[in-house]
Amino acid sequence: MIALPHPEVIITHESDLDGLVAGVLLQRLAKKVFNAKIPLEAYHYNFWIKRDPREKSAWVTDLTFESRLDKPNWLIVDHHVTEAKATQSTLVHDITKSAGLLAYELCCEHGMKSPELDRLVHYNNVADLFLEDDPQFAVAGDYASLVKIYGFWNLHTLLDGQLERLLDHPLLQVMEVKRRIEDPIGVEWSKRHITELSATVGYVDTVVGSSNQIVHQLLEGGAIKYPVLVTLFRRGMNVIASFRSRNGEAIKVAEKLQGGGHANASGALLPKSVRNIPEAVDYLKQVLNPRTESPSNLNSLDALFAAIEKK
Repeated sequence: MIALPHPEVIITHESDLDGLVAGVLLQRLAKKVFNAKIPLEAYHYNFWIKRDPREKSAWVTDLTFESRLDKPNWLIVDHHVTEAKATQSTLVHDITKSAGLLAYELCCEHGMKSPELDRLVHYNNVADLFLEDDPQFAVAGDYASLVKIYGFWNLHTLLDGQLERLLDHPLLQVMEVKRRIEDPIGVEWSKRHITELSATVGYVDTVVGSSNQIVHQLLEGGAIKYPVLVTLFRRGMNVIASFRSRNGEAIKVAEKLQGGGHANASGALLPKSVRNIPEAVDYLKQVLNPRTESPSNLNSLDALFAAIEKK
């Protein structure tokens, strides 16, 4: 059992179910160990990398371990590939497990295991790692879709921090119907509406169905020439790009946009100057196809932002 530092804050990933599960579980663990309610913060990765890790002690999960987080009294629970080494911080890291599962294993060490959490953490693990051979893969995807559809903080408020309430929640019936009826329609439509962003990246327009499931089926089918597919969606005033692949190339594309994630499932929050999907398509074409004749200007992100602002 590792020694846990008393955190000032718990910080997690805002973009998906894994961040919600891991963050809430760690908050619950801190409550038991220290008898204190530690505030929970959540960030999309692009915002997180700009936040100063100013606290003397913190727990961070599902946001990738970086050298700037290697500080005394910092606990990082993560599963993303990293080259950073933990010399001062406490790092719980395993790329074969979701952040939610790693957080739950810490909870179990402190007697917080339950059948309900076993089930929910399994669904999250299957969905986040895209374990398509698991018999619960489709249902797990429904759970993950809840955060995509309704948002991290809306679900957190609805559940009042009680993750177990998510099990068999009526909203899952909505997700199941959408999957069963909308996804086949969506796959057929999206197959005919793929826009080339570069020689290796295609933008998949989606009108109905789960974009993750649609892209998964397109990649599985083998009829698409692009090894990386991207979907775009708006969240508040922001446009988010979600990249999927089967050859480990998705993460490389996301990193060009200051994003992150896993080898075959990554994402990035586009600049605020990108206000809608058509602008996002234009922006991605520019970033993914840099013109070599004047790299000092055309390869500059500032120049790209300025060009978009002038539209």
